[in-house]
Amino acid sequence: MQKVKNIGVGFLVSFIGSIPLGYLNVVGFDIYSQEGLTATISYLLGVVTIEFFVIYFTLIFAKKLSENKKLTKYIEGFSVLFMLVLAAFFYFSANSETTNRTIFSNVSENFFFAGLLFSSLNFIQIPFWTGWNLYLLNGNHIEISKSRKYFYVFGTILGTFCGMLVLILSLHYFASNVAFLSQYLMKFIIPLVFFGLGIFQAFKFYKKYFH
Repeated sequence: MQKVKNIGVGFLVSFIGSIPLGYLNVVGFDIYSQEGLTATISYLLGVVTIEFFVIYFTLIFAKKLSENKKLTKYIEGFSVLFMLVLAAFFYFSANSETTNRTIFSNVSENFFFAGLLFSSLNFIQIPFWTGWNLYLLNGNHIEISKSRKYFYVFGTILGTFCGMLVLILSLHYFASNVAFLSQYLMKFIIPLVFFGLGIFQAFKFYKKYFH
């Protein structure tokens, strides 16, 4: 019964955590729009492969990672810069005249590899999962002795896969059926979202470490 609970808790946390618009979802949306479902599933499998190792190691070393304030500061600072770079990247890529293929096709035609690469750059998932794993362990919501930890990790990557796929398909549906989104989603809305997230994270970073 505990194994089923671990899967359920992991799935719920990860599914909800993967729904907000992040750059991995935007990449997946662009791949789905240009290359279809098979390429998107291959990409998502690459994403959750990296997430498996991130969640596993943050689960094992959650307490030590939470005590490493310098590492957390560097990760949070990098995430601020990364969001602003993404905002510029998506804006200029979407407004270029050269692409009728995915804007990431110049990185790799192997979409599984693309998922591995972009998920590896998602450093903010380290403090995210460290915090959640500590909360779940301290609250006795999961139990990770012996093989039970693997059931929890399986639940989390399943939740991420399903959550991202639901968001990607929803974005594509609305972008295809709402003229405003079809025209402005990639050109202005998504760059503005990332710019806003970058400014918000910069404010939190300043307030946490310098104010």
